[in-house]
Amino acid sequence: MYAWFIPFGQWLESTSFGTFVRTTVWGYPYVILIHFLGLSLWAGTIAALDLRLLGLAGRRHSISDLSEQLLLWTWIGLGIAVLGGFLLFSGIAVTYLQNGAFQIKIPLVIVVIVYHVVIQRKAQSWDQPGSPPAAARIAGLTELLLWFGVVTAAVYIPSF
Repeated sequence: MYAWFIPFGQWLESTSFGTFVRTTVWGYPYVILIHFLGLSLWAGTIAALDLRLLGLAGRRHSISDLSEQLLLWTWIGLGIAVLGGFLLFSGIAVTYLQNGAFQIKIPLVIVVIVYHVVIQRKAQSWDQPGSPPAAARIAGLTELLLWFGVVTAAVYIPSF
């Protein structure tokens, strides 16, 4: 699927940071720590909003208030996760590009990012007293299911 990226992957592996991640004792563990910290912040803030959309948490906050409060942290987490992920990728880019689970994960991550932007823009229209509207609950559940797909694909990367 990503065969046309192979020359880029080969070049990336030969860079100093690609070599560092792949060949040093501390490179990979520190880079994966960065990636997981970013993922925790990114996915955690998204899950908090999704649980509010489902009406399961954060009921004392309006959907739009919670969305606004988490927005900056969500994007900071994404930035850290992308940086860590790119550095991890740089170490064995060609292997990742040929990995079926990775080929599923990356498009799913892009879908999750776009989907969350849509949710952020809709949040204000879902503010109402009582339970969130059905559209909000469906959006929250859908995003959580998309995240389940991302995590599942990520877990299978080493097995592929």
